[in-house]
Amino acid sequence: MCGIIGYIGSNNAIPIVMDGLKRLEYRGYDSAGIAYFTDNSIEVKRCRGKIQSLESLIKGFDIFSDNAIGHTRWATHGRPSDENAHPHRSDGIVVVHNGIIENYIELKRALIQEGYQFTSETDTEVLCHLIKKHSEALPLEEAVRAAIKLLRGAFAFAVISESEPDKIVAVRKESPLVIGLGEGEYFLASDVPAFLSRSRDVIFLDNNEMAILQKEAVAITDFEGNLINKEVVTISWSSSMAEKGGYRHFMLKEIYEQPRALADTLRGRLLPEKGDVVIEEFGLKDEDIRDIDKIMIVACGTSYHAAMIGKYIIEDIAKMPVETDIASEFRYRNPIVDNRTLLIAITQSGETADTLAAMREAKRIGSKTLAVCNVIESTAARESDFVFYTHSGPEIGVASTKAFTTQILALYLFAIALGRRRNRLSGTQASVLIEDLLRLPTKVESCLELNSEISLIARELFKASDFLYLARGINYPIALEGALKLKEISYIHAEGYPAGEMKHGPIALIDEEMPVVVLVPSGRLYEKVMLNLEEVNSRGGRIIAVTCSKEETLRNMCYRSVYIEDINEILNTILFTIPLQLLAYHISVLRGCDVDQPRNLAKSVTVE
Repeated sequence: MCGIIGYIGSNNAIPIVMDGLKRLEYRGYDSAGIAYFTDNSIEVKRCRGKIQSLESLIKGFDIFSDNAIGHTRWATHGRPSDENAHPHRSDGIVVVHNGIIENYIELKRALIQEGYQFTSETDTEVLCHLIKKHSEALPLEEAVRAAIKLLRGAFAFAVISESEPDKIVAVRKESPLVIGLGEGEYFLASDVPAFLSRSRDVIFLDNNEMAILQKEAVAITDFEGNLINKEVVTISWSSSMAEKGGYRHFMLKEIYEQPRALADTLRGRLLPEKGDVVIEEFGLKDEDIRDIDKIMIVACGTSYHAAMIGKYIIEDIAKMPVETDIASEFRYRNPIVDNRTLLIAITQSGETADTLAAMREAKRIGSKTLAVCNVIESTAARESDFVFYTHSGPEIGVASTKAFTTQILALYLFAIALGRRRNRLSGTQASVLIEDLLRLPTKVESCLELNSEISLIARELFKASDFLYLARGINYPIALEGALKLKEISYIHAEGYPAGEMKHGPIALIDEEMPVVVLVPSGRLYEKVMLNLEEVNSRGGRIIAVTCSKEETLRNMCYRSVYIEDINEILNTILFTIPLQLLAYHISVLRGCDVDQPRNLAKSVTVE
């Protein structure tokens, strides 16, 4: 949710902040704004809509400012409007803010009684007025510390003051912030891509930390004012990895990046000659594995579908019991975990609020935690006992693609490592699984060659109002993921269902107008799925099969079919995913939807 960007230095801050806002627009895009110094006063420009609407207000970059902050919003408190757009101000204090101030109503009532006037529906205005109130007698950073003591919730914010034009003060509590280091200049953002083209040396703020940025230096303190020495991390992503690179949309680029992302996630982590995986890549030691009796996997959204597949993979390969939980529900039951339970938290950003809360609850109860995430030094990575990084590179499109397939790959690697150390998998068996892994990137490239074929299928189906996705076994979560992708970016109602459950309700929906996407694997489930196809066919449903089979009986039953080459039952989940991603993408484009920034959604959900 929401994106913060700030700059202080010798260059013109306005174009730098505006460029950063564009790169952060995947985090929120219902309104945007910028605040910058002109002489000794602060000018605020903000409006409902996307960054291009804000650009028209700026009318070029002929104004020079050496200090500016900006914000792109995903609405939480208050509808999208000019009044609710950030930055917010209280006289000479200006704030941009992510997150939620849980006790803002009681604070607002008290401030109104003291004479402060509110002009928006947001919780952020409370923060502005509190800082303004304390800044009458205190320097800016001390006023911020005084205000923080009154707040409850998860938030990150940046504040500037007309009385101290050489300073930006930033605060992190449960919502990400990162500082970029330059020569005589400093950057502040919710996420690294905002300034990656200008700086790759960064400091990640931890919870309950504050940064005071000035042209000549940056100081990091805790909320009590104690200085903290922070490690400088050099980001390995190149800035070009966050650009579209000639593709029409980020989502399409990221779909096509999957062979590279999968190869990068494998690199340096396999021991083919030993039939093993480098367990140290998970931060684990052999004795850590021996101390595990049970695994729980928590995640949200697309990552939860990876978790569901992970359950199949680990139980099949390592023969260890696995439970999965939607992270937002984990804390609200009484999960049975102890010090012999490993909780795996899957999160692309490493900042997903519900997943972090579940991980913290598990640690409180006594569980060990392993984070599977894509962002180095993210909160999940820092707070977990162990961490495995997928190497997808930056994922900008809101609908996750390459992050999902690399998460499945990570769980496959973990299952091999677990199986070997629990003596449930021989070296010979593991070598076969690893040989399949090494063929995976090439097989995914072959799936991408189906793009034109799938584009033609999309032209025949894009006007449909409902879709049904069916699969069995390990492919059922892929059906869920295919349905999620379609509804996320095209706004078509879609459902994923276990194919064997279709006759227990959803079959009532099937008629000649209903496209039914069915995943048809080879092997032991083939005949079972074929029986389900017969049921759909007899009701007139338009069957679109994604299949490893070339049998004529299947092709004759289908409205359209898409063939993928077989690897093995587990890795086929990744191959089945690619056509479903492409189908959702092309249908969205044909319907004129905003592929990269679908309505009401944001890339990183950093609030409950």
